[in-house]
Amino acid sequence: MRLALYQPDIPQNTGAILRLAACAAVGVDIIEPCGFVWSETRMRRAGMDYLDRVDVVRHRSWRRFRETCGHRLVLLTTSGATPYAAFEFEARDVLLLGRESAGVPREVHDVVDARLTIPMASGLRSLNVALAAAMVLGEALRQTDGFPATDKDSDDPRT
Repeated sequence: MRLALYQPDIPQNTGAILRLAACAAVGVDIIEPCGFVWSETRMRRAGMDYLDRVDVVRHRSWRRFRETCGHRLVLLTTSGATPYAAFEFEARDVLLLGRESAGVPREVHDVVDARLTIPMASGLRSLNVALAAAMVLGEALRQTDGFPATDKDSDDPRT
């Protein structure tokens, strides 16, 4: 499983998603251009010392990303019809997140394999992109038994 960020706008959100990915042992694809200057300093501010633990692949464009992505693309979108908890995830899915300011363009909507939404209270528009990523990734990993093993998973009751 991977997370893909389409032209992210806010470095703090990107850093938080990179930290999430490190903790969940999933890779991240960054589809450029970004709405900020990509720098190690900016990413470390939000991602802290977790960034060395995540597989990050930067793609120069949507076209370049599509050329290399051979897996099912699952878009998280406020205009989706399928609630994420009702969707059947697969272990090799790529969860695609749009720009904080504009989502993704129509041509992206037209080629994804699924469009999922997060149900929320009436009159509210959307969640922070990092929070949305955490919610949906958590459900996808739960369904696919994809959470990383931890020391606490041992048979030793002291851990």
